[in-house]
Amino acid sequence: MDVADRGSSGLSFDMLDPAPVGVAVTRGPDHRLIYSNAVYRKQVSDPRGGIPVEEAFARFVLPHYRPRFDRVYATGEPVISTAEPAVSIPGDDAAAERFFTFSLSRAVFGLGDHGVLVVVLDVSEQTTAARRLTAIAEQRRRILRRYQSLMRVSADIFWVTDRDGYVSEPSPSWERVTGQPWEGHRGQGWLRMVHPEDRPATVMSWAQAVGKVTEIWEHVYRLRMRDGGYRHFQLRAVPISENGEVVEWVGTCTDIEQEWQKQRRQRLLNLAGAATAQLRSLEEMLSALADVIVPELADGCGVYLVTDLTDARHGGAPFIIERLATAARPGLKRLPPYSEEPLSADNAFVKAVRRRRPLLKTFPPGSPPPDAVPAGTLPWLTANDANSMLVLPVVVDGTVPAVVCAVMCGDRPPINREDISLLNRMFDHAHDALSRAIRFQRTQQIALALQYSLLAEPPRLPGLQIVARYRASPAAAEVGGDWYDSFILPDGVPVLVIGDVAGHDLSAAVAMSQLRNMLRALAMDRCEPPGEILTRLNRAVESLSNDVTATCVYARVEALDDGYRLQYATAGHPPPLLVTREGRGRFLEGALSPLLGFPDAGKRVSQMEPLPPGSTLLLYTDGLVERPGEHLDRGLERLRCLAETVANDPVDRFCDTMLSGLPTSGLDDIAVIALRLPTAD
Repeated sequence: MDVADRGSSGLSFDMLDPAPVGVAVTRGPDHRLIYSNAVYRKQVSDPRGGIPVEEAFARFVLPHYRPRFDRVYATGEPVISTAEPAVSIPGDDAAAERFFTFSLSRAVFGLGDHGVLVVVLDVSEQTTAARRLTAIAEQRRRILRRYQSLMRVSADIFWVTDRDGYVSEPSPSWERVTGQPWEGHRGQGWLRMVHPEDRPATVMSWAQAVGKVTEIWEHVYRLRMRDGGYRHFQLRAVPISENGEVVEWVGTCTDIEQEWQKQRRQRLLNLAGAATAQLRSLEEMLSALADVIVPELADGCGVYLVTDLTDARHGGAPFIIERLATAARPGLKRLPPYSEEPLSADNAFVKAVRRRRPLLKTFPPGSPPPDAVPAGTLPWLTANDANSMLVLPVVVDGTVPAVVCAVMCGDRPPINREDISLLNRMFDHAHDALSRAIRFQRTQQIALALQYSLLAEPPRLPGLQIVARYRASPAAAEVGGDWYDSFILPDGVPVLVIGDVAGHDLSAAVAMSQLRNMLRALAMDRCEPPGEILTRLNRAVESLSNDVTATCVYARVEALDDGYRLQYATAGHPPPLLVTREGRGRFLEGALSPLLGFPDAGKRVSQMEPLPPGSTLLLYTDGLVERPGEHLDRGLERLRCLAETVANDPVDRFCDTMLSGLPTSGLDDIAVIALRLPTAD
């Protein structure tokens, strides 16, 4: 810079006064200040101490900046420094650090006479702000690096999404665990690896977290592994914000399968223990246990009582199973809880009972082998695409009184070894309660065996199907007075009988046996109308002691040229129910007379009723329709409505549905006998 000399009084620098930056000029090798504008004086001088500007500048410059002034003065090469921190001026108590950008260049006054031009810009605010932002960014990167390192140690999968919750960065750990590549899991592709049953809840939970910017999101789902199996994972995610705005989400997935299984095992054991501790009857206990098993451990479950009966009523079958409880997951129709079937020696149930070990059968979905389950269960397995079945004997006091059948359907894998062990532990936990109920059940089974010995197997007739069922009261251990009978008269006409002797004890059972035998004898002696048979039976009842009273329905099924007709009489008993093939039911309320045991009741009447092709005639005892505190008509109406819905079911399933589908009191025995007529074709 060339500067014109205006005389001995000094140079004219007025043109530099308005400059928005600090400007100063020194002269000579000792850098004496000859000019500074107002901005410069405000930036670097300290008028508070009363020190002249020259001295203040000299003290400010010489200790730290003097070598630069010397170099510029000697060589003429300019020096520029950017955002350099200022050296404290003596007496300056300001705490804030100051930063300057300045340049030094040669100022020429004449031949051999020159100095230094100083231009100074205070950039303290800009530099402080920039450094603060840099520090914040570095701190965030450091925290994020630490968080990532920590997560890689404590989590199995680490992932990052954008602000809207879509996966935005590749995750090698995700690909390593699931086998899904980056192109597959980016965006929302990761959802394809979540178990289908857990997917809706996961989508909803994640959407709520992103929408409300939850401080921390936690969720558990089942994730598909590289080998195709599923394991439970704990998800955690936190939002990353800058200037109050979410810029991304950082999350982890941690395998918690072992912990989840442990918690589930304990929870199910507690549920099983609570269910059996609060109940008394075996049927209620088994039903409660079935509800614990489904859907946690299986899609469907049936619990069966095992009875070793070899009487003629079941053709010498080694095992009779009685289904007392069922359960099914949502979406599957539940099997009726009651069913009774004989099993052959090669059935899976029989094998499992004899070996006292669990037996697992797997098969193509919807194609169970006939020997795997009772015949009555096969249609359910087929309709629900069952793929496997576990037959688990329940050992109580050294015997196997019950069998659990746990079924998996669709693409759900067969029950594994750990869950089989858990099932065993569940029943072990319930052992004492089951033992008490089993002892009561055994007493009841003895009574039931006696009852069955008094009940005849219905005859097998061409064209006609007759099925009978007897269900003892779960609340009583003694035999009752309910009975059914069916036989062929000398004139070739089949007869159906059902009756109920008042009382529920050994006396009632003895009286029932006597009545049944007398009725058979009277019917076989004379092939009379039903009303006359009941009239003679009523007179015979007078010979019995203890003032016996009983109800009865006696019905003849007579073949005609164009079909069948029913001739019947009713003595104080609930009316027979006739359900047509089209699903219309009505009660046969003709031929009514007082119950048996009333002397001088007069002559009993008979009634004729045509039986439509394919229709079902149902005779039943009052335990099926009576409930305490309720009018009998309501129970009869429930029976009619239920029968109409299953009018075309096989007659054995029809009877099972009647026993299991109505809200009975459980205080009385139930006997039913049903006749299915052939169709017109």
